[in-house]
Amino acid sequence: MQEAIDRVMVTYGMIAQLSPEAERNLRQAVTSYLATSPETDSDKLAIEGLKFARETAGQG
Repeated sequence: MQEAIDRVMVTYGMIAQLSPEAERNLRQAVTSYLATSPETDSDKLAIEGLKFARETAGQG
């Protein structure tokens, strides 16, 4: 799951500029969200996480 979280954060970082605090908060939110997912495929988790990040940060 860590690989998916890292991919979400790198990809989202290309979309929006976040302060270090906002990045930490978003990483925690994405981690919590993906921890509840029944999905195990890293690619699918990354897609779910990116969708969540966009919605959470108001970019979706």
